[in-house]
Amino acid sequence: MANPTAIKSKAVDAPKPQPVTAMSVVVPAIAWLIPGAGHLIQKRWIRGLLLMTSIVCMFVLGLAMQGRVYKPNGGDILDILGFVGDVGAGGLYILTRAMNWGQGAIAHATADYGTKFLIVAGLLNFISVADAYHIAIGKKP
Repeated sequence: MANPTAIKSKAVDAPKPQPVTAMSVVVPAIAWLIPGAGHLIQKRWIRGLLLMTSIVCMFVLGLAMQGRVYKPNGGDILDILGFVGDVGAGGLYILTRAMNWGQGAIAHATADYGTKFLIVAGLLNFISVADAYHIAIGKKP
């Protein structure tokens, strides 16, 4: 038979759900749309500027190397994964698609590296969004 106090202590140790606040909703949206902005609106200036600089530079370098920007489609699994990585860049991806940049064929090694730069910039922004969200809900100081 289980000890009643052991059962009670397990119930007390259960994590409590975080209350939904305006910051916990706004921060991830802003952080995805503008890389680094989720940290900046929470007054994390250095982290926000470092993330913004690194993500934007990586994305711009990827475009400068004639990297390919993936479109949403239901084709090959690698194209779908490339799209998920690219869309992580948020506003940069939207701007790139609106201006019809990044549509060249990958004909040389530099363009292949550029494509990887674009994807990694988006994935880094996803991590940045998660970090900004955890700061907003108080899980991270």
